[in-house]
Amino acid sequence: MKPPRNSPRSRSRIGRYVIFGLIVAVLAATVALLHWRHGQRAAQTAAEPALTGVASQMRTDASSWTHREKDASEILRDIHERNIAALGLSRNAILVSTQAGEKYYVADRDAAFSNALLLGEIKADGNSSYQIVWLPDAAVHIGMARWADVFDKTRDTLSLLLPLLMIGGLLWFMRREMRGGATLLEKSPALGFVDVIGAGEAKAALADVKAYLSEPAQFVEMGVRAPCGVLMTGGPGVGKTRLAQALAGECGASFISITGSYFSAKYYGVGIQKVKHLFELARRNAPTVIFIDEADGLGKRTDTGGGPAEAESNRIVNQLLAEMDGFESNEGVIVVAATNHPENIDDALRRPGRFDRTVQVRLPDLDDRASILRFYAAKLTAKSNDIDFNQLARLTTGLSPATLSMIVNQAGLVTRKAGDKVVSGEHFIEAIKIARIGDVNGAERALSEEELTRIAVHEAGHGLVAALLGTGVLEEVTILPRGGALGVALITKMQDKHLYRETEIRNEIQVLLGGRNAELLIFNEASSGAAQDLQEASRISLDMVSKYGFNADGDLFSLAALPQQYAGLQLKGAIEHANVLLKDLNDACYALLRANRPVLRAIADQLLESETVPGQTVYRLIKEHAAAASASAARLAQEPEAA
Repeated sequence: MKPPRNSPRSRSRIGRYVIFGLIVAVLAATVALLHWRHGQRAAQTAAEPALTGVASQMRTDASSWTHREKDASEILRDIHERNIAALGLSRNAILVSTQAGEKYYVADRDAAFSNALLLGEIKADGNSSYQIVWLPDAAVHIGMARWADVFDKTRDTLSLLLPLLMIGGLLWFMRREMRGGATLLEKSPALGFVDVIGAGEAKAALADVKAYLSEPAQFVEMGVRAPCGVLMTGGPGVGKTRLAQALAGECGASFISITGSYFSAKYYGVGIQKVKHLFELARRNAPTVIFIDEADGLGKRTDTGGGPAEAESNRIVNQLLAEMDGFESNEGVIVVAATNHPENIDDALRRPGRFDRTVQVRLPDLDDRASILRFYAAKLTAKSNDIDFNQLARLTTGLSPATLSMIVNQAGLVTRKAGDKVVSGEHFIEAIKIARIGDVNGAERALSEEELTRIAVHEAGHGLVAALLGTGVLEEVTILPRGGALGVALITKMQDKHLYRETEIRNEIQVLLGGRNAELLIFNEASSGAAQDLQEASRISLDMVSKYGFNADGDLFSLAALPQQYAGLQLKGAIEHANVLLKDLNDACYALLRANRPVLRAIADQLLESETVPGQTVYRLIKEHAAAASASAARLAQEPEAA
């Protein structure tokens, strides 16, 4: 089918014809100039007197005379003895052909010697025994001058070809830049929505796109407009790219995958041509899904006058806006974009008609994490009966699918390092610790006995407070240094939480303060090991009084409502309220540890003995202490009655 006369494809073809015609015209003009110069030279030669014999040969081809050089005295002697058949005079040599057929030359710089030969005139009754030939254009080269002629010819040729090569190369580079890397996938991905675990909201949004690309007639009959674009947001590794691949695999449409940096170019104006080429390619192969990964690379339009680079970025965004919702029909073209920073995308791109739907791709919940771990673990040689995937899912709260995939692979590396052949649950737990905290770094070898004792008391305080307040499931307490931590109390949640009550947040702060208060209780002074705990507790308490309304004075105003330049002025009062809250929680935490001091001592002693104490042991010690305290209280209550 012949494209419309004014279509972009037709205009592009006309532009190529014009450029090709210009190149042909330049080449034709060059050839004509060379022919004209050759004709002028031939006409000049034809106007000179006709030469015969060796004189004619001397003018047309002087190479036979340039192999032998003689002194000027030799030519004078041959002239005196009338032994000359022909003389050829050029700007830098005199060619001599003798009566005996000998050929040689005499170097004559600037024709000084030949001018001297021509000073005398032949008498009227005399006849010259030889011909004198003026050779202004004869190629007489002696010594290194022979290479100068080759150089001159090469230079002249390059002077003609180099501009053409530069123009052609520039056009080729610009054409390649305009096309960029936007190409159709030759084969659709072998993925479907069933291969993506979780992300229910994103799947529902993309299902509408799939339905439109698969059966557009249904939308037309109902008068429903299909979404023009879908913007997927979410943290790194949550599966945005995998969802786009699943969409391409589901609907069987053409698929173009690019990144936000695709539109940047080294030549001014090429970025706009890339946008046009991208949508022309998509329209020709509709139905098409254009997937733009890291779409925040497009940036926002600004008016700060930042120079040509900023102006070019603005023009690229403007062209993309026009292509997505302009006069051109985008029927059958869907744009799916993914970004970790939606705030960096221009607001005009996010309005309906461009990106009609913004979908938050969330982290997997407890059940989804268990399913993802099972999916990746199926590729390993593992003891399925020995692995509690529900426990592993609790240990991986807040981790993305990409991180879960890395943990499964890390479990295999841990297995190989341990010399085992089959991956077990212990290997998975160790892999999770490496991912969340860090690998064992061996720093305990540099710690003194007093430091190890203090670390054991500190971590025992964290674990004991967490177990007493029920802030989660205490998995284990260890004094083995991991990453940047000298010890760890590993606490997991039974289920993912999105809302926290005030009591739950207060308990979390007490767990953070548990290590420092345990040191105060046992050693009567704290150490610098609680610095990170205090920082996190301070951040949470400041949020409680300045954002969540958990203020003892009943102050409900949120500092988050103020602009940044004004919020700082109000921080002083919020910090004072947060400090009061921290002191109250610190006193409550200290009283809780003092009431369970024997348990704290028992946990610390076991840590010094075995370096790691399971959570079940801590819960057992708490129950034993509670039973002993109840028995002691009952005994004390009976003693007054007996008395």
